Amino acid sequence: MKGRVLPLLGIAAFGLPLALSAVASAHPVGDGTRYEARLAPVATNRVDAAGTASVTLSGNKATITVNANRLLDSAPHAQHIHIKGSGECPAADAARNHNGHKAISTTDGLPAYGKIGTSLTTKGDTSPNSALAVDRFPSTGSFHYTRTITVTPDVARQIRANNAVIVVHGIDYNHNGRYDSVLGASELDPKLPQEATAPALCGPLNAMHNMNGR
Repeated sequence: MKGRVLPLLGIAAFGLPLALSAVASAHPVGDGTRYEARLAPVATNRVDAAGTASVTLSGNKATITVNANRLLDSAPHAQHIHIKGSGECPAADAARNHNGHKAISTTDGLPAYGKIGTSLTTKGDTSPNSALAVDRFPSTGSFHYTRTITVTPDVARQIRANNAVIVVHGIDYNHNGRYDSVLGASELDPKLPQEATAPALCGPLNAMHNMNGR
């Protein structure tokens, strides 16, 4: 898989989970508001992992952090900001039959978290075109990711509108230490196993209150 860039239709925690807060009533474009998410295992996907994420947004400039632990080690984990779904993570009832097993694939989760707005790569392009640039995503089971990038105006609007979700992909459904064909082929690319592209951790971004409560 290394070095390949594959299309994706709508394709992590050290420390304690970050406290979430209700979105503040209004945020000027240059406010530097911080948005945080607790990344929880995606239902039915047999993930024993946890994570946190944050985005500090000033205009269209975003400083993004993702912390994850207990994901599959020595395997790439694509991660993205998803937008324009219902602003939430898929529930168990989104699961479908994949090769005889109930699980949630990337496309199963689209109504909840929406399409990709930004690819959280370690370097280079961050557009949806890099959705599965597997040589530019974290590839360890526990990682700390941080990067400052410019997001599109549309992504910035969706974050401010409380309609953006962080998703980290790549699961080990049968716990055998590798991505395999237990769930069949990925619907995103039949040359890939479903485990490699299925969502593992997910969390909606919510704005944190300023110290003065505004």
